[in-house]
Amino acid sequence: MVRDMLKIVCVCGARPNFMKIAPIMDALGRADGVRTLLVHTGQHYDERMSRLFFGQLNIPEPDVNLEVGSCSHAVQTGQVMERFEPVCLKEKPDWVLVVGDVNSTLACALVASKLGIRIAHVEAGLRSFDRTMPEEINRVLTDAISDALFVTEPSGVDNLKREGVADEKVHLVGNVMIDTLLRSRSRAEESTILETLGIQPRRYAVLTLHRPSNVDNVEVFSSILGALEKICQEMPVVFPMHPRSRKNLAALGLESRAEGIARLRMVEPLGYLDFLKLTANAAVVLTDSGGIQEETTILGVPCLTLRENTERPITVSQGTNRLIGSDGEAILAAFREVCEHPPDLSRRPELWDGNAAQRIVDVLVRTCPN
Repeated sequence: MVRDMLKIVCVCGARPNFMKIAPIMDALGRADGVRTLLVHTGQHYDERMSRLFFGQLNIPEPDVNLEVGSCSHAVQTGQVMERFEPVCLKEKPDWVLVVGDVNSTLACALVASKLGIRIAHVEAGLRSFDRTMPEEINRVLTDAISDALFVTEPSGVDNLKREGVADEKVHLVGNVMIDTLLRSRSRAEESTILETLGIQPRRYAVLTLHRPSNVDNVEVFSSILGALEKICQEMPVVFPMHPRSRKNLAALGLESRAEGIARLRMVEPLGYLDFLKLTANAAVVLTDSGGIQEETTILGVPCLTLRENTERPITVSQGTNRLIGSDGEAILAAFREVCEHPPDLSRRPELWDGNAAQRIVDVLVRTCPN
């Protein structure tokens, strides 16, 4: 019996999603008997946070843009649900595929679940075990209602088993973010970002901050700045600033202090290729981002994570990552130690080989309804 064409609605909404959706859209585009629609929720919508990534990663123009924009968690989640439901009612897809752990991920999964549409969650099973993180709530709830759960590392399989998810729903496929990184390395090498910033390979650090626990609290943000004041005496630090960090730096009365730190280069958010070139050539990266923990593991760059926990423990056990928290003295001590005694940079997690997206598509096609 010949089945009808398989229809998959893929959802992206925020900057971390774009690196994950790009290789999936590419693999789906090469699959026989599959029709794919791309929905952009508009959670991140400006040039630096969205459009630039679509161009650099060769993501096709979205078939639908929900144009939700920036607002509170509740309003954003509600608006995505309200605007995504008519899309599902019209298209009647076999699968709704969501990636990551942003509000758009959970909102679209909830809509699909209530309409009886099967849900595929890419990057399932990751757990920080910190329910104060909005992303943790999104991860747990999305996994609870998903029908196919695509996992990046073995800890995710263990977490889902402990939560009672049926084994047949869980697929260890590797990391689609690494698919994007590996296919982009050569183009990123053409970036002139180092020349633009006037820095030399392995003679600077990179900093990213956006977690509320780090940038919403004046004492914590101030402590991090204290570490930067001393680190910048030893090497320049490039700080591509997330809009939340820039806004809070001013709101908390810390802007003049940050601007007074010699060799702290606060710049606008960078495109993917520029940031990849910047990260790949850094002496060390300081971050509170989950994705950057993974990217530095593959790039072989020491990573200091300014958090007490991580939902990506394989980056610690097999990668270049260390958890150090947000205390200024601890940050400075870890920075000096990693510069003097770099971690083992040679290991690579299983299945982080550039083929995760193809494995995902193979499962979706194989398990499609008749």
